[in-house]
Amino acid sequence: MAEYRLMVAPNGARRGRGDHPELPVTPQQTAAAAAACYAAGAQALHLHVRDDAGRHSLDAGRYREALDAVRESAPGMAVQITTESAGVYDTSAQFACLEALRPAAASVSVREMARDTSIATRAYALCAEAGTQVQHILYGPDCIAQLRVWYQDGTVPGAMRDAIFVLGKYTPPVLAHPDGLAAFRDAAADLRLNWTVCAFGRHEHACLLAAIAAGGDARIGFENNIETPEGGLLADNAASVAAFVQAARDAGHRLKEC
Repeated sequence: MAEYRLMVAPNGARRGRGDHPELPVTPQQTAAAAAACYAAGAQALHLHVRDDAGRHSLDAGRYREALDAVRESAPGMAVQITTESAGVYDTSAQFACLEALRPAAASVSVREMARDTSIATRAYALCAEAGTQVQHILYGPDCIAQLRVWYQDGTVPGAMRDAIFVLGKYTPPVLAHPDGLAAFRDAAADLRLNWTVCAFGRHEHACLLAAIAAGGDARIGFENNIETPEGGLLADNAASVAAFVQAARDAGHRLKEC
């Protein structure tokens, strides 16, 4: 039996209500989804915010509004912001977001931060000073190799050992499969990471169950997948969370106490 932590990513940067009518876009929708997912078993929220047109945003004011809404709807739920660029923002904007918010937790893409190593150094130092729990987004062996170099040269503090392995791709679409986990684990074996897995596409639950069985944690949600294994649409984020928690329980796994 394995114990695991479960985070939900209910929207991401790219999908909208046209992709799924229950995908949250506004702070109020996100807060409602967070509360439902928390009740279903998700312990933490990976938070994205949108502008008035529904596009990905790193605006600190919009984050504050969403953070307040989530704290009210799900006061026991941990919240992690994202600094993902989504092809829109440069590293200066990503740093500015971190500087303005000094969040409790944030996901930071190694690949994106590597676009400007001087800003990367400042960003990781800022997070260390602010006590921000950084989760390194790792898309493959190249990202892991870069992270290793940054540990060695001090760009990334040695205590920042949280990471998320991203299985599959959004664009071009590549369905994740459980057997894709091995390449990440092998490449990162020497780094002593506390790792989580997210997985694109309809095999999401199978990938996350494999991750738990291998000693990792899981991130689920409409950012990565809106489909059942058979290709139909999931009802909503909370339904997916509940189904996964039950599947994990049936496999002998249980949620860690936070």
